Amino acid sequence: MKIYTKAGDEGKTSLIGGTRVPKSHIRIESYGTVDELNSFIGLVSDMCNNEQIQKVLNEVQDRLFTVGSHLACDPGKESAIQIPDLTELDITNLEKEIDKMNEVLSPMKSFILPVGHSAISMTHVARCVCRRAERWCVNLQEENLFVEPIVIKYLNRLSDYLFVLARYIGHLNGVVDMPWKARV
Repeated sequence: MKIYTKAGDEGKTSLIGGTRVPKSHIRIESYGTVDELNSFIGLVSDMCNNEQIQKVLNEVQDRLFTVGSHLACDPGKESAIQIPDLTELDITNLEKEIDKMNEVLSPMKSFILPVGHSAISMTHVARCVCRRAERWCVNLQEENLFVEPIVIKYLNRLSDYLFVLARYIGHLNGVVDMPWKARV
């Protein structure tokens, strides 16, 4: 099977269901950003060198493929392929991970800068991309283009998880949070 089909040479692509849309369509932006996020999550996993974190991030990557699949569907057409479900349990699992990490982290007293270790900084990059993916999904919703509400909820919680994970990676590497000191 060839990787190139030439079907997108005119600037259009197909949603799951067959509908052709411009590659600049908001739905393509949303799942393209989720795909970008998934790649950054892979980079964080490779950089953090911790089996437990890598296990959770592997689950996250799986769920992001599910999110991308939901976003890539034409909501007006029946899909010929089975799309996996995203569930409240997926969100609860992220919350449990956040709570476990927060048990060992000192309380935040100020905004922190995304610095200190390459894995910390990369996790913050992933968090920012996650927030962008969430904004694209909210934009879909605001434009009355269907998006599963649980997708937005999952991305919101995932960005929270990534923020805490960045701090936790710092903790594991003996890196203290760098507080932001506003210029006065």
